[in-house]
Amino acid sequence: MNVYDFKVKDAKGNLVDLAAFDGKVLLIVNTATKCGLTPQYEQLEAIYEKYRDCGFEILDFPSNQFLKQAPGTDEEIAEFCTLNYGTTFPRFAKVDVNGKDADPLFVWLKEQLPEEQGDEEAESFAKKVKALKPFSKKGDITWNFGKFLIGRDGNPIARFAPAYALEKLEADIEKALG
Repeated sequence: MNVYDFKVKDAKGNLVDLAAFDGKVLLIVNTATKCGLTPQYEQLEAIYEKYRDCGFEILDFPSNQFLKQAPGTDEEIAEFCTLNYGTTFPRFAKVDVNGKDADPLFVWLKEQLPEEQGDEEAESFAKKVKALKPFSKKGDITWNFGKFLIGRDGNPIARFAPAYALEKLEADIEKALG
């Protein structure tokens, strides 16, 4: 099994077979529009623009599970991201990433990579949100903007903490792109 075995809903409610991304390097991110980390959208778009012609895609999955920081409809979220951050990467329907109603894609991703990679900034952020963290099961996504890097073969390569410095991801992306 790999990421290409999953089907997800896009922001318009259409079923999308992730096999459509076969052979691409993917960065799957759970996002939010009203979070302190929301400005990461700008950095994500810059990384997307830099590498998309090399076979790289960012798949954006809004989640309202962390202090309800992704309010609104899928259409409103898409409009916010386009107007405020100029995002052009694919955005999907809002999902749960933890708990009993977690989307099967995220259940599988967490099983494959239960531990996040982080840095000093990520650890500092994790300490700040620890008291707010609604989920504490081992492997759970800790906050908005958790990231999973997927290789061209559809298998997870790495998982990054929400506040992990995005510029540090570029070396991993370049290596995956080969």
